[in-house]
Amino acid sequence: MSELKIYGSVVLHQAGCDEAGRGCLAGPVVAAGVILPLDFDHEFLNDSKKVSPKKRSILRNLIFENAISWAIGMASVEEIDEINILNASFLAMHRAINALEKRPELLLIDGNRFKPYENIPHKCIIGGDAIYRSIAAASILAKTERDLIMEKLDVDYPSYNWKQNKGYPTFEHRLAIMKNGMSPHHRRSFSMGKQLRLDIL
Repeated sequence: MSELKIYGSVVLHQAGCDEAGRGCLAGPVVAAGVILPLDFDHEFLNDSKKVSPKKRSILRNLIFENAISWAIGMASVEEIDEINILNASFLAMHRAINALEKRPELLLIDGNRFKPYENIPHKCIIGGDAIYRSIAAASILAKTERDLIMEKLDVDYPSYNWKQNKGYPTFEHRLAIMKNGMSPHHRRSFSMGKQLRLDIL
């Protein structure tokens, strides 16, 4: 993985940013911003989708202990329904960046779109969570934080099995919505008619 960006002879403090939960049917979208020391690395560090839950937990603690600065932001289901999931993802990222104790000089964003944050320059990188350490770290924090949220919500809404599917549109989750209706934590703005089609052979 890469990290070092040099502008002239100046090494910039970079914050990697990523979100989790954009494609879910329920729960908030969660984002994280992370500024890592230039020498920080770990063999497990990668895109959170490519890391096992056990390794993500190990990395989460290592990031908390070693990051120069880290923060988590989120946008609620109500905000997702009001401004759409793309803008809600930007809002969650902005909240994470705003909460960083150290102001970054460069933002590395996973993906191909971003709403500029104040006067901090940014760079969008498709697949950046598999390229830049700081984005991978943000991916880990966003994913683990959102998983914890969904596991807590599962206690009150066990019929949707969020402790397993984390709100993603699995067959089981879609079937549970058809049987039980939508909970207060489901996103009303999503096209449920399309999402709830069951591919039964």
